[in-house]
Amino acid sequence: MTTTTVPAPAVAPPRPARSARRDRLRRRAGDNLMAYCFLAAGIVCFALFSWYPLIRGIVLSFQQDNLVTPPTWVGLQNYRTLFSDPLFLTAWKNTAEFTGLALLLGYAVPLAIAILLNELRHFKGYFRIAVYLPVMLPPVVGVMLWQYFYDPGSGLFNTLLHDAHLPTSQWVQSPHTAMLSLVLVSTWANMGGATLMYLAALQSVPGELYEAAELDGAGMWRRIRHVTLPHLRFIMLVLLLLQIISTMQVFVEPFQLTGFTDPDTITVMTLIYRYAFAVNNDFGLAASMSVLLFAVLGVFAALYLRLTRETD
Repeated sequence: MTTTTVPAPAVAPPRPARSARRDRLRRRAGDNLMAYCFLAAGIVCFALFSWYPLIRGIVLSFQQDNLVTPPTWVGLQNYRTLFSDPLFLTAWKNTAEFTGLALLLGYAVPLAIAILLNELRHFKGYFRIAVYLPVMLPPVVGVMLWQYFYDPGSGLFNTLLHDAHLPTSQWVQSPHTAMLSLVLVSTWANMGGATLMYLAALQSVPGELYEAAELDGAGMWRRIRHVTLPHLRFIMLVLLLLQIISTMQVFVEPFQLTGFTDPDTITVMTLIYRYAFAVNNDFGLAASMSVLLFAVLGVFAALYLRLTRETD
């Protein structure tokens, strides 16, 4: 009896580990190709519109450039010129004054309005739209509206004061009321966003706490002090930092209402415009002022990022 021997199947030689790793990486790259394309597009956009202008502005701050002759390297001369300009300290002082007044009004008013809207039982949607409406207007349009209000001759405010037999005011023309007038315009134009943020935060406050406070006999002011404000502590701090960053870059209100030559209302941004386009025509000097503003705002931005990171 003969036996048939079945040949053993041929065993493929083991593939090198490096080749298998390369195949896995190739498959993974193919699976994520679309994600890489979107990521590359985002990086290109940030590089062209954020990183390159930032780096170019820092380099320009060490040059003298009027867009007519080729730029020349001047080192720290632009910064020496800034510190010797009397308008430099004036602009920073006015910017700090505007920021302080804006915090007194623009920081407290949205919070008060949000709490008031949260306490309403009817017409909440209507009042929310009314509060947010100024944000939807273009900034220039809003400032032109307030120009009519502030007109010293036939403006709305002076007309009302005259009809009430009260003394009229020069508003933005007077050094005593000009800055406060600018702050009123900025507060009116920007409080809608902060109000809606506060309203969204108020929705997260547990209703049981208000019920318990009412059972204990707490009135509205005690409920606000002991229930509402402690739960809004984080959003209040975040909006404080964001408002400081925003108000220190104020430009439209002083530029359109008082111009860039009024020493009582000139700010850092209007001084930058003055250096670049109006008087000096020196973009290197304007860039050095922008770099200083960037450094100051970077401190508040770092505080904001650290705060949100710790909370997360």
